[in-house]
Amino acid sequence: MDVGFNGVINEILLLFLVPANAMNPDSVVVAYQNISAPIGSEVILQCYSQRIVWTQDRLNDRQRVAHWDWFSINGEYKVDRVLDMFSAGDQRLYNSYNQGRVLMSTSAFSSGNFSLVIKDVRTNDRGIYSCNLHHHYCHLYETIKIQLNITRSAKKVRKMWDGEKTVIVALLGTTVVLPCENHNHIWTERHSEEEQQVVHWDRSPPGVWHDQADRLIDLYASGEQRSYGPQFIRKRMNISETAFADGDFSLTISNLSLGDEGIYSCDLHHHYCGIHERRIFNLFITDPVKVNFTHKTCKRFFIF
Repeated sequence: MDVGFNGVINEILLLFLVPANAMNPDSVVVAYQNISAPIGSEVILQCYSQRIVWTQDRLNDRQRVAHWDWFSINGEYKVDRVLDMFSAGDQRLYNSYNQGRVLMSTSAFSSGNFSLVIKDVRTNDRGIYSCNLHHHYCHLYETIKIQLNITRSAKKVRKMWDGEKTVIVALLGTTVVLPCENHNHIWTERHSEEEQQVVHWDRSPPGVWHDQADRLIDLYASGEQRSYGPQFIRKRMNISETAFADGDFSLTISNLSLGDEGIYSCDLHHHYCGIHERRIFNLFITDPVKVNFTHKTCKRFFIF
């Protein structure tokens, strides 16, 4: 695909799940782009992401939630929502029948223990339960399933693995705990977004690997921007002040010179969500555009 603007030709090739380098194995190259632009022109290296994680989380901490669902195993397809718990500690039961009998720890989002406690377990509690952790802001979803069977014999009480899920056989009338634990910081900690989101622009000369690249710009979600290198270079390179609001981290380079040729990389890091994306631009500088003027002879006809 060729797109022309200001004498610039773009050739875009998308690459997925390619490690950026051994120093940062979590970073992946999501796009590679060859760009040619003439001396003296302006070029825009387009680094754009529509993912909501690159904008502010305006719902703050209401984005993390744990759900427990119940599935019937009596030959009929039936699903019920048992309980919701939000990171602020609020819990919502969907059936008054479970009031005071079914609950989660109020410290789940700090301890990482999302287990479901069922008191005075009854025969109609039998079924498959799913523990669902949703982080809507980071677009993360994790689920585990546990099967609960009920017995009247203490000798049959046990816990086992059936190859797909944990199976618990509980004694009627006792208290049972359906385990669901996740101690990953994404579920247990609250971080300041402004400290967790950053974009880097780097440049290396033609043929030089990225690990030897020079840093051009750091931009943080807080609005702080750091530019590096000689002043005359800084003045020709900039990113929009609304980058984190628009999700547009493109780098504009004005008055191109031969010394601007090289490999540029745009690295988007969201440390809280564990997302690291890299977009690479191979910039070639060409001769100035020549403008040819065509002189046309104007013939005058006089009519008498």
